[in-house]
Amino acid sequence: MIDLHSHILPGIDDGARTIEDSIALIQQSIENGVSKIMATPHSNIGTFDNDLSGIKQVFNELCLKISELDIKVELAFAAEVRICPEIMLLAKKQQLPFLGQYEGKNLLLLEFPDSHIPPGSEKFVSWLLAHNICPLIAHPERNRDLWQHPYLINEFVHLGCLLQITAASLLGSFGQKSQQLAWQYLDLDLVHLVASDMHNLKRRPNRMAEAYQVICDKFGTDKAKLLCIDNPDLIFSSNPSIQSFKGKL
Repeated sequence: MIDLHSHILPGIDDGARTIEDSIALIQQSIENGVSKIMATPHSNIGTFDNDLSGIKQVFNELCLKISELDIKVELAFAAEVRICPEIMLLAKKQQLPFLGQYEGKNLLLLEFPDSHIPPGSEKFVSWLLAHNICPLIAHPERNRDLWQHPYLINEFVHLGCLLQITAASLLGSFGQKSQQLAWQYLDLDLVHLVASDMHNLKRRPNRMAEAYQVICDKFGTDKAKLLCIDNPDLIFSSNPSIQSFKGKL
């Protein structure tokens, strides 16, 4: 499987704290059938001020460690970017960390606050799309506005946004409301991919294998493969930062 949303870079957000934590998350992911991982640290101005150059530096340091340990995995980096006006300036400066490309557009992992959908988000998304940037909305099933009004996502989908559901949401780890909404969006065929959003081994590990199985059980293998392998791999393979490690583990 291919995981396009993870917080494995050490010490730069609320994910892995040390490089040892990073290695543990990567190894646990491999044990769960994941062979390619996109590192997507938070980029949230005022909270996690991660920019393209800083993310790249930490990514390169992690890659050196992976190479030393002979771990077989493919890694790349982007970011989970919190919606804010400053994104427009970063876009103009070509400083946004994109996941890759989708149908000729640069794909941005875009995060709404869990509490609400900010006013004007539709216009903001329209601006991004007009500037060749396609938002992949991260974990919409965990948004409280969408708990109350699930149909509000339709406007973003109609504009051209993609949706990423968190594997653990399908399994109930984020509560009943998130679980119900995740399955509802899958039922409506609105979801483009499933990813782990892993942060740590204790509370938020990689649960892609379990999610793959429950999707298989309900929708069949083809659907699970599309969401966990085919669509993510199409995006991952277009990322310019890919590092391949052909280790023994």
